[in-house]
Amino acid sequence: MAEGFSVTSAGAQLAGERAGQGPPVVLLHGLTATRRYVVMGSRALERGGYDVVAYDARGHGSSSPARDGRYDYEALATDLLAVLDAAGAERALLAGASMGAHTALRVALAHPERVAALGLITPSFDPATPRGPAELARWDALAQGLREGGVEGFIAAYDLDAVPQRWRETVATVLRQRLSAHEHPLALADALEAVPRSAPFDSLEQLAGIALPVLVVASRDEADPGHPLAVAESYARTIPGARLLVEDAGPPPRSPLAWQGGQLSRALAELGQQAFSTQTH
Repeated sequence: MAEGFSVTSAGAQLAGERAGQGPPVVLLHGLTATRRYVVMGSRALERGGYDVVAYDARGHGSSSPARDGRYDYEALATDLLAVLDAAGAERALLAGASMGAHTALRVALAHPERVAALGLITPSFDPATPRGPAELARWDALAQGLREGGVEGFIAAYDLDAVPQRWRETVATVLRQRLSAHEHPLALADALEAVPRSAPFDSLEQLAGIALPVLVVASRDEADPGHPLAVAESYARTIPGARLLVEDAGPPPRSPLAWQGGQLSRALAELGQQAFSTQTH
């Protein structure tokens, strides 16, 4: 049974939950998501012998807006360290999706002693290709839509027509579910403007210094163009020993592994076995 918790970080009050016993696994969600949307509600990790800690990022879900007004990766990394400290986790497997993956990487680069392994799910940050005005304008439009029209304002700004027909209904449903779970939508709008303008690290070459077990979970571009397969592949090539996991190309079209909580949890459990068995030998 999951137990709720609250952690005071330097700039926010973070809400989360914890379940299971064993080596610690911390789940970090993506921008506009909540803690449920890393392993999609799957309980396989806690049932498989892990102490699973999941929390809502500042301005998301049940966590407070940023008291300091910051939603950049430095602030997000500070929050993650506060959660690790509060959980008594000296070293943990960090499993993050998109924004969560980038936050985990930032902590792994700055504080490798706190990280046992990394599960990087659909990363999208490419330091070689900074986000241009058009992409930032799209994020700003989503923020404006959320501020002015709530969930449906966000959906209108999202441009579902650009999503392939076979995935459109699924994407629309998930977006509505995710966005309705936030207690502070105006804070989420602030995060929508700030996070895409922040860089979790400076260059891809930095990732070559990571000496940890790493799993990179990618999605194919047809279903999830916002998280390019090429970015995940570049991470996996650069991080020594990293393993890349992606759904089969089909046909028929396959649902991304990142959307399948049970399969994703099993892959993370295998990563944990590698990481924590290494620690004890």
